[in-house]
Amino acid sequence: MLNTRFFSGLTMAALLSMGASAWAADTLAQIRKHLPQLPADAEVTPTPVKGIMELRVGNDVMYVDESGQYLIQGDVIDLKGRVNLTEARTAELQKVPFEELPVSDGFVIKRGNGKRQLVIFEDPNCGYCKRLERDMASMSDVTITVMLLPVLGDDSVTKSQAIWCAKDRAQAWEDWMLDGTKPAAAKAGCNTAALDRNLAFARKNRITGTPTIFFVDGSRVPGAVPVAEIEKRLNALHP
Repeated sequence: MLNTRFFSGLTMAALLSMGASAWAADTLAQIRKHLPQLPADAEVTPTPVKGIMELRVGNDVMYVDESGQYLIQGDVIDLKGRVNLTEARTAELQKVPFEELPVSDGFVIKRGNGKRQLVIFEDPNCGYCKRLERDMASMSDVTITVMLLPVLGDDSVTKSQAIWCAKDRAQAWEDWMLDGTKPAAAKAGCNTAALDRNLAFARKNRITGTPTIFFVDGSRVPGAVPVAEIEKRLNALHP
C-alpha cells in the first residue's frame, strides 16, 4: 500500500521549493530593473532572516529586501549563535576543491614527513610573502606547493621566470625569499607557460592578492596569517 502521507509530504516540499525559486527569480528580476549591469551569474537565495535575501555576485555577498528595491551591504551576524553568517558564506563561496588546484604548475617544498599539505600563490616581490616564508621555515611535517603568481610588475615576472627555470626551483625560491640571493636569469628558450596558466587560474578564481593559501578542504586564507593559525588549521585537517 502506498504511503499517501509520505508522498503528500514530498509534494508539499517540492511545491515549497518551486515557490522559493520563483520568488527568488522575481526578486532578481526587480533588482535588474535598478541594476541592469548586474552580471548574468548573479543569484538570489533566501537567508535565515525574515524578509532579507542574499544577493550573490561572483564570490561577493550582499543582501536585498523581498521587493528587490533595497540593497544592503555589510555583515549579517547571528547574535544567538555568535556566527558571522556573511563571513561563513563568503568563505564557502571562495573554496576551490584541492584536487582542482593546478599543482603541476608549481613546485614543492617538503619538510619532515610532509603529511600536512598547503598550496600557496606567491609573488617573489611580495613583502608579505617573504614574511610568511620566513615564518613557515620553522614548520615541520608539511608539504608546501608554491604557485608563482607574478602580479607586482615586470620585475616580478622576470624573477618568477628565473625561479621557474632554475635547476632546483625550491632552492632558488628559498635563496631569494629567505636570504635575498637573486636567481640567475632564465635561459633563452625556457618554457614559462606555467606562469601564464597560474595567472589565468587566479583570474578565474578571483585570487586577487599574494600570498593566498589553500588548505586540503578547499578553504583559502588571503594574506600573511600567523603561523600559529596555519598550524591550527593544518592540525584540524590532518589529525
